[in-house]
Amino acid sequence: MEGPDSGKVYTRLQRIAELAREAPDLSFTTLAHHIDVDFLVEAWERVRKDGAVGVDGRTAKEYVQNLRGNLEDLHERFKAGTYQAPPVRRAYIPKAGGKQRPIGIPTIEDKILQKAVAMVLEEIYEQDFRDCSYGFRPCRSAHQALDRLWTGLTEMRGGWVLDVDIKSFFDTIVHAHLRDFLDRRVRDGVLRRVIGKWLKAGVLEGGQWFRPEAGTPQGGVISPLLANIYLHEVLDTWYEQEVRPRLRGRSFLVRYADDFVIVCAREDDARRVMEVLPKRMARFGLALHPEKTRLVRFTRPVGKASRGGGGDPSGRQSFYLLGFTHYWGRSRYGNWVVKRKTARDRFTRALRTIARWCKEHRHFELREQHRTLCRKLRGHDAYFGITGNAPALQRLRHEVSKVWRKWLDRRGGKERMTWERFGQLLRRFPLPTARVVHSALRLQPSAAKP
Repeated sequence: MEGPDSGKVYTRLQRIAELAREAPDLSFTTLAHHIDVDFLVEAWERVRKDGAVGVDGRTAKEYVQNLRGNLEDLHERFKAGTYQAPPVRRAYIPKAGGKQRPIGIPTIEDKILQKAVAMVLEEIYEQDFRDCSYGFRPCRSAHQALDRLWTGLTEMRGGWVLDVDIKSFFDTIVHAHLRDFLDRRVRDGVLRRVIGKWLKAGVLEGGQWFRPEAGTPQGGVISPLLANIYLHEVLDTWYEQEVRPRLRGRSFLVRYADDFVIVCAREDDARRVMEVLPKRMARFGLALHPEKTRLVRFTRPVGKASRGGGGDPSGRQSFYLLGFTHYWGRSRYGNWVVKRKTARDRFTRALRTIARWCKEHRHFELREQHRTLCRKLRGHDAYFGITGNAPALQRLRHEVSKVWRKWLDRRGGKERMTWERFGQLLRRFPLPTARVVHSALRLQPSAAKP
């Protein structure tokens, strides 16, 4: 079949965005007519097709065999209101500390329709979302959030950081509140009914179906957008309109999905925010993790740091955000600067993943092992390769060399993989040098990619 007419789809989305921007108080009542078969074809092009299958067992490869016919049937059911949202299949992915995170795996058809609806809603809410929000938004990235945090802390010479963790956020979103938030901008009956069906579809786990009373399934295509809408109202707008104007000193918020920090220049401001934030969250069914939420003194150390070693003796702490530990360290000129390094749990997770691969593939040819290890290290650098983090990147390569030698030594055979022999091997198959991909000097908010 012919490809999608992306130009027409783009024009429709632009019209929605322009109207939403010109009328910030408008509640849209007619949106579903924008989603036709060509729109669904564009949505099909934008969804991932290599993921796990949903409860129906249908793969993208099977669906594409009669793509036009399948999408025409999907569109008819969507338009008539007879589309039945299937339950998501629950799976688990490993977290730090040996724990597991539940995710929902929708069917391929659900992914397409969720993507189409998300494309429409995104054009409206991108006109409303605030600059402090960076997660799951077009032309925004985690590295932009990190850059905003680093810039803000540097300009303020540090401050008091409210390091926040929302307990089981995606599982505790209250549907009634979410519907109220959606009412302010979207009242199209067709779209609202299908969103309601997704929220009520339930979960299939171990052959048993159950329907949670709250939350959106992690893994659903539309879930990140619904989560952003929820926290836009609960946190971002509240902070910008109600909290920050009442503070005595400078303050800013950086949020990436449900991960966020609030930085205050004054301790009394930070403590006031820390006192009211749990009450604000509780009003909308959310709770802060009592052990992971903390107030961190992150003020700039006094005086010029020496070139030698040693830490800050004044008791300032570090904090964690988006896979990095943020701390005060010394520049090459001996001045105190905000630095970032790979967080311990993320470093350990990366090393364990590579070690597991080395163990399972130790009998592969050396050239193939080398090619894969290089790809894994470059992939790690693509996220963690930021200014100041080169020592952690180099340390990972050192540890990877050790585990690679360890499992090559256990391949069997007459010759052991001694360190001398392994050194010769590394000269033939060197690991890639650590690379700072995201330089603080190069990264600009408008230039970073999503």
